[in-house]
Amino acid sequence: MSEKEVKAENPTHREMKKWGEIKGENSWTMFKVIAELVDGFEILNKLSPCVSIFGSARTKPENPYYKLATDIAAKCTEEGFGVITGGGPGIMEAANKGAYLQGGLSVGLNIDLPFEQFNNPYIDPSKILHHRYFFVRKVMFVKYAQAFIVCPGGFGTLDELFEVLTLIQTNKISKVPVILVGTTYWTGLKQWINDVMHLETGNISPKDLDLLPIVDEPDDVVAIIRNFYDGSDRIHSIKPNYEL
Repeated sequence: MSEKEVKAENPTHREMKKWGEIKGENSWTMFKVIAELVDGFEILNKLSPCVSIFGSARTKPENPYYKLATDIAAKCTEEGFGVITGGGPGIMEAANKGAYLQGGLSVGLNIDLPFEQFNNPYIDPSKILHHRYFFVRKVMFVKYAQAFIVCPGGFGTLDELFEVLTLIQTNKISKVPVILVGTTYWTGLKQWINDVMHLETGNISPKDLDLLPIVDEPDDVVAIIRNFYDGSDRIHSIKPNYEL
C-alpha cells in the first residue's frame, strides 16, 4: 500500500494546521482578567439591588428612545433599584441620566473601544468601572442585576440579551425579568424566534417565549418588575447571580 493510500485510510496522518507564534506575555492574560473581576466585585458587592439597562451607543438625545430610557431609569430608581449601564453614550447615557436626576445609584461598566465608547457624565464617580474584556464586563452586568431592560440596539445589545436568556434558560442564573422596550423594534425578532426557532425547528421550548415580554411604556416596565417580586421582601433575599 502506498503512502498516499495509507494517509487516505488513516486521517490521523493528515497534516494539521498550526498556530502562528504565540507571544509569551499572552500567558499573563489570566492575571489581567482576575484583576478586572476583583475590581468589579470589590465595587459592585457593596451596591443595593440594581437593574441592567442595555441599548445602542448610537442613539441621539433627540431620539424618542433616549427619552424613554431616561424615564424608565427614573421610575426604576423610584422603585428603589440602582441602574447599571455600559457607561457610554446613547441609551446608556439616557439610563444613567434618569437615575442620576432622581438621585439614585448610577453605575457605568465602560469598555475600551476604538470608537463610540466614553464615560457619560451621569455616572457616580466612584461607580465607574473600566473593562478590557467584554466577557468580564458581561459577568458584572449579569451578576448584580435583578432585572434586564433591553432598549433598541445593535450587535452588542443582542449579544447581551441572548447571553442573559441563555443563562436563565439553562438555570445558570436565577430567573429574573427580561423586558424588551419598543414594540416596533422587537416584534419582528420575537416573531422569527417563534416561527423559526420554536415552530419550524423546535430549537427552543414554548415557555422560552415567555421570557421576552415587549412593552412601550415606563410604567409597563415597572409593573412587570413589581409583579415579579410581588410587592414582597423577595427582592432582599435574592443573591447576586453567577456563583463563580
